[in-house]
Parts: sequence; C-alpha cells; structure tokens
Amino acid sequence: MSSPDRAVLSLLTDIFLSFDGAILGVTLAFGAVRAASKYASTSAALNKIRDSPEVSVSDLRSLIPPSDDESSHGSIVVVRGTVEPKVTGDGNHKNNVLTSQETGEKALIIHRTQTYMYSGWKTLFQLSNGHRFLLERSMPKQGADFMRMVPFVIVDKNQRSLRSSFLVVNMDGARQPLPLTTVYNRLQPINSSPYAFLQALFFPEYPVGMLDVEKILPPGRDLTAVGICSFNNGVPEIKSCQDLPYFLSDMTKDKMILELMDNTRVIFWGGVIMGCLSVGILGFAAVRAWNRWKLRNHQREPRQRPDQSMVDDEIEDADEIPDGELCVICVTRRRIPAFIPCGHVVCCRLCALTVERRSNPKCPVCLQSIRGSMRIYYS
Repeated sequence: MSSPDRAVLSLLTDIFLSFDGAILGVTLAFGAVRAASKYASTSAALNKIRDSPEVSVSDLRSLIPPSDDESSHGSIVVVRGTVEPKVTGDGNHKNNVLTSQETGEKALIIHRTQTYMYSGWKTLFQLSNGHRFLLERSMPKQGADFMRMVPFVIVDKNQRSLRSSFLVVNMDGARQPLPLTTVYNRLQPINSSPYAFLQALFFPEYPVGMLDVEKILPPGRDLTAVGICSFNNGVPEIKSCQDLPYFLSDMTKDKMILELMDNTRVIFWGGVIMGCLSVGILGFAAVRAWNRWKLRNHQREPRQRPDQSMVDDEIEDADEIPDGELCVICVTRRRIPAFIPCGHVVCCRLCALTVERRSNPKCPVCLQSIRGSMRIYYS
C-alpha cells in the first residue's frame, strides 16, 4: 500500500472512530436501512419473476388475448426465443440490420464507448516527510458514449420465418443492462505535444490514451425477455418493467430465480449484520457519553458541597471561637484542616481549599509545598 493510500485510510479510520465510533454506527445504520430497502425490492422482483408464466412466442395469444382497450397494461411474462430484425413494409429485413464499422459484423444494437485514460503528477504535502511528488494512478474518465439500435423481434428458436408468430421488443425506457457481446476493444495512445513536460508538471492530470470498446447484439442470438406483454394493434409487444432487474438476458427463468435468491440471501444477512453492529456501536457510544457526563458531574460536586458544609459548620460556633483558633488568613472562622505533609493547622476549611486550588500550593506558615489537607477532630 502506497503512502497516499495509507494516509487516506488513516484519515477515514479516525473519522469513523470519532465520538466513540458514533459516526461508524450511524454509517452502518444507514447501510442497514439501504439493505432493507434493497431486500424488499429484490424480493418483490423475485416473486414477480417466479409467478410470471414462461411461454413461447406462439403461445402468447392464447395466454394474453388481444384487447381493444389500448390503456390495458398487460401482464408480466417470460419469453425465450431468438432475436431477429423486424420485417419492413416491403417484406425485407436486410435494411433493418446495422453493420459494425470496425469488424463488419451484423448487429441489431451497437454500443460504442470511448474512454479517456488520464494520468498526471500531483503534490502531496506531508509535514513529517516534506513535499513528495507522486505519480497518480491512471483514472478512466468517460469521453463519449454512442448507442444505435434498429427495431427487432423475438421468434421461436426453431422458427426463422417472420411471417408467423413473433414478439416485438419495445426498448423505450429500458434501463436494465443488455447482454451485448464485445467485438472491438482497443487502447489507442495519445500522441504527446511538444509541451508534454510542462503539461505533466503544471496540470494535475492529462490524457495519455483512449480505450475504444464496441459491443453488439447480433441477430440469431437466443435470449430471454422478461417484461410487460400487451397487444398493440393486434401485434404482441413486450417492454421492460422498471421493478425488474432483467429485460433481455442470456439466462433462463430458473437461472434468474437462483441468482435473485442468492442476492436476497446476501442482502438480508448483510443488512442483519450491519444492523446488529450499528446497534452495538451506538449503544457503546451512548454508554460512554453517559459515563462521561456522570463523571463530569461527580467532579463538580466536591467543589460545591464542601463550601456549603464549611459555612454550616463554622457558623454554628463562630461566636465562641477563641482568638488562638481563628484562621490566619480570614480571621473569622475556626482552624479545622491540617496541611499535608507539614501538618500545620492554621486555616479554616474555606481558606485551605483556596490555598489548595493554587497552581503551586504552599503552607502559609512554613511555605512548604502541600499535597492536600485533612480535617482534624478534637475530642
């Protein structure tokens, strides 16, 4: 681990453990709440997928009869089939296929990302070791993101003709990850300018390369569509359900259920562990704060109680005090405590307490340093 990583880790540890770990407890409590919310949503998605029927494209009409009501929302179904381009008006689907510019492969969806790789010199000020110039690790930053797609449908695996049953895929509003295949991946270095040295010296970061990645969805691929199926002008259509984590996937329904069950199990126990830890840490911090508050009040009580008891004890016999037993400082109250270690009894309790509270307490008679006082009882 490098020096900056250790410094950041030490700083985060000090922050989380401050206030007796209260910040760490609050963070774990927030994580537990987020885990509970995620567990609820994942469990709901699991139940929806488990209860949804798994049908073929040809059985959709018997399962979901066409309705003239355009406002009907349809029902969630799981359809396994092969993706094919949608047929155009002239019966030809060749024009509805995209071609990759890099590989020349046919595709229904093309997703291309260009990510710039940054690097640079940064100054890390450390009081113990002075100035250090450390090379920053390469940081990927998004440069451009291009997405192209054409209308496509899902047909049965053994069916290649689009004149029979097919299911139109509506990609509007779909946010689930798509099962795309990477066909082009290249890291292109960026040529440095004549001022590269000055750029590296004065700028905290500068681009050193560009990662160009292209992913496609080829026709003829077997996929599973999970979404809301309805009829649009008599044609079956499926669109994504925002409550589900899948829309188009390579997994079958059984694999989706198994994956969601594992996710719910991990999220549940993770939330339970974080909740128990947060309760324990927050309880420990509350007990420590309560003990400190009681200790602070206990330390204040000896300063207040003796003063009151002094006045009560000394007012009772103030009129009958002989001259030889009067305090040498105030000359109004009786001499009661003896200084330690000299043993002189020359002050009343109030004046003795005042002497003890000085930065360098000394006996008023012998000027010897004292460590405290002790009350003397005469029998």
